Amino acid sequence: MRIGIDVGGTFTDVVLVDDATGQIHYAKTSTTPGNLADGVLAGIEKVLTIARKSIDDLTYVVHGTTIGTNALIEKTGARTGLITTEGFVDVLEIGRCQRPKEGMYDLSVDNPPPLVPRDLRRPVRERIDRDGAVVTPLDERTAEAAVAVLRERRVEAIAVSLLWSFVNPVHERRLAEIIARRFPGVPVSLSSAVAPEFREFERTSTTVLNAYLQPVTAAYLDSLSIRLARQYGRELDVRIMQASGGSMTIRDARQRAVNMVNSGPAGGVIAASFIGQLTGFAQVVGVDMGGTSFDISLIDRGRPPVSSERSFCGYPVRIPVIDLDSIGAGGGSIAWIDAGGALNVGPRSAGAQPGPACYGRGGGRPTVTDANLVLGRLNPKYFLGGEMSLDVEAAHQAIRQHVGDPLGMSVEDAAAGIIRIINATMVKGIAVNSIERGHDVREFALVAFGGAGALHAADLADEMGIRTVIVPTLCGNLSALGLLVSDARHDLVQTYARLATESQPEDLSRRFGDLEKQILERLRRDGFPPDRIEVLWTVDARYEGQAYEINVPVAHDLDLRALARDFNALHQRLYAYSSPQESVQLVNLRVTGIGRVPPVRLRPLGAGSGADGPSTAATPKARRPVFFFGRGFVEAPVYERDHLPVGAQVAGPCLVEEPIAGSVITAGWIGRADEYGNLILRRQ
Repeated sequence: MRIGIDVGGTFTDVVLVDDATGQIHYAKTSTTPGNLADGVLAGIEKVLTIARKSIDDLTYVVHGTTIGTNALIEKTGARTGLITTEGFVDVLEIGRCQRPKEGMYDLSVDNPPPLVPRDLRRPVRERIDRDGAVVTPLDERTAEAAVAVLRERRVEAIAVSLLWSFVNPVHERRLAEIIARRFPGVPVSLSSAVAPEFREFERTSTTVLNAYLQPVTAAYLDSLSIRLARQYGRELDVRIMQASGGSMTIRDARQRAVNMVNSGPAGGVIAASFIGQLTGFAQVVGVDMGGTSFDISLIDRGRPPVSSERSFCGYPVRIPVIDLDSIGAGGGSIAWIDAGGALNVGPRSAGAQPGPACYGRGGGRPTVTDANLVLGRLNPKYFLGGEMSLDVEAAHQAIRQHVGDPLGMSVEDAAAGIIRIINATMVKGIAVNSIERGHDVREFALVAFGGAGALHAADLADEMGIRTVIVPTLCGNLSALGLLVSDARHDLVQTYARLATESQPEDLSRRFGDLEKQILERLRRDGFPPDRIEVLWTVDARYEGQAYEINVPVAHDLDLRALARDFNALHQRLYAYSSPQESVQLVNLRVTGIGRVPPVRLRPLGAGSGADGPSTAATPKARRPVFFFGRGFVEAPVYERDHLPVGAQVAGPCLVEEPIAGSVITAGWIGRADEYGNLILRRQ
């Protein structure tokens, strides 16, 4: 068996796949912000108890963690020093001389401050040219002086980013030796190892991020490993999810902290792609609404897009990252009134502690969850399958005090306003990731998951003209399932920077081959046999004179004319134009190694399965007043999802409840249970 663990801002989700029987078990526990490992261990124990399994049957664990993301958001990473080439200590502040995209026209908005203050950035005298030749040898006196200053100022990590080190890393490696001798034990991140490609600012930013997060993430991973070994009497095979959508060993994760940022949401994208393929939809928009955030991904032609350049909290990174966006729109998002008297919702969240007012943990601010409870969309006695009881009166009081009375409206109208605003925020987020990128979102199916996703999905689809919504099986824990679907992944890159017409296939083949050997060695070290390894070659290409490039798959026969044709075709598809007469420049060579894990196979339930017997009729378990936009409160039927037989249909307005989530089906939508337990909603 294997276990997937996704630590979110409010809940820790756990999924156990029993490969012997094909059964899937799940559990949800509260996230423990003081020590995330507490929630992880509690989740493992809970799911083992539910499945009646022993830890002795475990093959491996895949863990998606927010530890790096939280440290970056809260600015609680390590005190970091930077050593760089003389004359380049201000590269982090100079950047690209661009204002942030968010709030471009807001004069009060600025780029985030550098993670390394100027007094902790130290220069060394050295210079390597663009061809890798040493122009000025490393002056070890300046190197010794730089290390001495950083040691005196008690930095907890050091980033090293020298000019042209991605072509020739000899000076960076010598600096690492000097640091190890003069400042033993301090973690060191070399740009030639973390992000060995051109663009000085992005490479330095990525290296600094890795150094800033490494002590925090390594301490957590070490603590988790020790506690797991102590709890179960042996060292477990724990793999960590990467932002690229592939997993890595704890050994690699200790050195690649920057790759762990956004690891949980990446599992959700992989899961959305998996569900799209399972249900026959190659084009899906995945929306994961948890307690803190709303994660949006667009999957075109069955594969989630991976970008080589993204930003985390405003800091650019040059690593493979699944293309997704997160906005502060979760169930715990707090409703508040601004100075102008307008109602706002989010991005601040009540989190796990104290949580929404209805959790009864001391939270007094109204949230989206409180609004859904007041509107009858949540069952106060069936939250987490009845493990947790929600306080309806506390939700009423919080909304009345902070929204209803100040705006002169009833609690119910105030709650409806909270839902309408959070829906508008989510619709805007989806539009930015689809319509504004040239996609017709009406051609996509909406895959809604997370604990709160299906409560809002039909309303969101109506707003955007989407006619199919998929509420997956295990929708409340789908990101944790995505961790188990994901394969192991390693990526290597080498800057090439030559025109295709000037390139020689033999030279390219040699370079790709050298990278592939390193990739194969890593995957074999991770325990993957040759028949479960796949290696992909790609190249970042652009028209000569362009500033940005696109990634193009490369066949191993290295037909450069075919490569140019493929680039032009991809450029045409992405940007609606191409220039075949222009020269194509090959910028970066990339090799990706995939270690295939055994596929997760959901067992078909069989026609007529479910507690209701062989009939496909759906019988409501209750009726209660539920608020629907355009109709107000309606005495709506409530169905138990686990009791819906395969093929059963339910018509809105109605609710479908399950232990870890719930679905609001509005008027005009018909839901049908498929053979894998997915609920497919279609607009009539």
